[in-house]
Amino acid sequence: MNGKKRLFSHTTQIEFCNPYEFYNINQAQYKGQRFFWRSPDGETFIVGLGVSASISNSSSMNRFDEIDQQWKRILKTAIIDNSYNVIGTGPLLFGGFSFDTESIKMSEWDHYGESLFYLPKIMLTFSNNRYYITMNHFLESAESKGYMEQDLKEFVQQLTTTTDSAATNTPHIKDMEEINVEKWVNSVKDIVNILKSTEMKKVVLARKLKVSFSDQPSSTYILQQLADQQQSSFIFSMEAEDGCFLGASPERLVKITGTEVLSTCLAGSTRRGKDEEDDRNLGEGLLNDPKNLFEHELVVSMIEDALRPYCNQLSIPGDPILMKTPYIQHLYTPVVGKINKKGNIFSLVKDLHPTPALGGVPRKPAMKLIRENEEMDRGFYGSPIGWTDFQGNGEFIVGIRSGLLKGNSAYLYAGCGLVSDSVAEKELRETRVKFKPMLNAIGGKEI
Repeated sequence: MNGKKRLFSHTTQIEFCNPYEFYNINQAQYKGQRFFWRSPDGETFIVGLGVSASISNSSSMNRFDEIDQQWKRILKTAIIDNSYNVIGTGPLLFGGFSFDTESIKMSEWDHYGESLFYLPKIMLTFSNNRYYITMNHFLESAESKGYMEQDLKEFVQQLTTTTDSAATNTPHIKDMEEINVEKWVNSVKDIVNILKSTEMKKVVLARKLKVSFSDQPSSTYILQQLADQQQSSFIFSMEAEDGCFLGASPERLVKITGTEVLSTCLAGSTRRGKDEEDDRNLGEGLLNDPKNLFEHELVVSMIEDALRPYCNQLSIPGDPILMKTPYIQHLYTPVVGKINKKGNIFSLVKDLHPTPALGGVPRKPAMKLIRENEEMDRGFYGSPIGWTDFQGNGEFIVGIRSGLLKGNSAYLYAGCGLVSDSVAEKELRETRVKFKPMLNAIGGKEI
């Protein structure tokens, strides 16, 4: 990929840097090659500018393994200058996978492919209340390392004098179109009939909303809106040329910190209440609703089965609790384990995706029904997106509550889990609730 060159990576600590201003710095130079990540607790930011190496897969069959192998080849000869031992600093790979390699393909997702990962040229990490800058370059010799370190010093100096601020103008929406609503409702009814008459248990059907703007919206502005409005969610973005996939996902797929593995079972949902009493009643109803509890248990069982081969021990609570976001409350069960020598973050992501929360049960026939009935390209929606550092730590989320910016348009995505007693009109209302996080962030009104 880089001939005889090897990776040189240098990390230094700095005093302070606003992550949103960092994301926006030298936008003309880095636009189309940026990513952004914020943890729900606000204690971790990772922001990348430029692409030192772009990794994708050559075949859809082994894409998780191929990304893992290419990353290991880069690290094998890398010279890493990082004395801080802080997770998320140093060489780091950020990216994601498409939801389904066999689905129809649409032009809005052209630049993402079946997988796409970036090793950034320059990266900001905020962790443990400290700020770090990492610079990554492929060089032919160690003598060139001094020039890279000088470039890093100059960049850090630029940070202290730059007054770039994030865009503050609200996007002006010209039009919103729900794509093929009537056909989608009929597909829900057809799938529910199949679920009633076969041994299939669940299918997740998604749909999209197209939004047109007067001018190209700013991803920086939308990220800030998401962060303000969805404080308990992961905030993320990943650009690919003229596209930007971004969102506020409440759902962790898997996290590895040292030897600890953490996954999230998130399935079964309802809206938030109009007042405290209504909200409490809706939450209690969700906790006791057979349809949602059944849907949730399918996810818990599948995640347990996927993680067990890679973990020496697993801890799973017997009953779910509520996870509440501003517009939606979910049934939530955390799963904690200790990883064994067989596992790494890519092997876990491979076996976890897609969970029943986004695919269905059994997986293969559910995916077949999704392809036949959605008639759209999910792209990275509902897919694993996240990062791993050079020490094997990392975190992947499920790319829900999300959308794709493309020129003067945005495509927003939402789905719902169908079981044998699902009602099409209720499922349609649920998807409209799930559009809200992205729709509000871009300045749209309820549909």
